Amino acid sequence: EVQLQASGGGLVQAGGSLRLSCAASGFTIGRYAIGWFRQAPGKERGGVSCISGWDSSTYYSDSVKGRFTISSDSAKNTVYLQMNSLKPEDTAVYYCAADLDLPPVAAPIEKWYEYWGQGTQVTVSS
Repeated sequence: EVQLQASGGGLVQAGGSLRLSCAASGFTIGRYAIGWFRQAPGKERGGVSCISGWDSSTYYSDSVKGRFTISSDSAKNTVYLQMNSLKPEDTAVYYCAADLDLPPVAAPIEKWYEYWGQGTQVTVSS
């Protein structure tokens, strides 16, 4: 059974850092694409960052480029999102998702991602 468990959210002051984890089970992350998406109150969910297990290519939205870093640990079957220099506008529920189609493409296209984790709340205070 494919499962994704997102964790690591919390409350942080602006300028602070958090690291989100997405622990996968039921498949090997090294063969597929994993994406992080977020949804702020009153807004649509959108792509934040993605990584392809095939060639480790990555995608970052313009709003997080240079501040967030996505990485993976195949031994732990986990994908991380290191978030630095956090801003109040980063406040959202963050979801990780898996695209189990091949080839794996690091792209923030929600309909490509068949499996979703439960979300973790990130709140950045000003």
